[in-house]
Amino acid sequence: MGIAQEIEQRLVQAFAPKHLEVRDDSEQHRGHAGWREGGETHFHVTIRADALSGGTRVSRHRAVHAALGPDLIARIHALGLTIG
Repeated sequence: MGIAQEIEQRLVQAFAPKHLEVRDDSEQHRGHAGWREGGETHFHVTIRADALSGGTRVSRHRAVHAALGPDLIARIHALGLTIG
């Protein structure tokens, strides 16, 4: 399973989102820090879930990071989040 699929699977399990998009933006960062052959280094996630409504922006980002877990976070270089 690829990293994008792992991200999607963990977020679905944690939040049962109404909308979820996981985009691999790695190719846009070719040659930059953290990029590696084969991609799967730079991601952007857009998620809408009742479980993430309310709270501060920081608390919502922390919840997403916690759901992904340190093992998965350690395998990627960059994660952009849009939480609605």
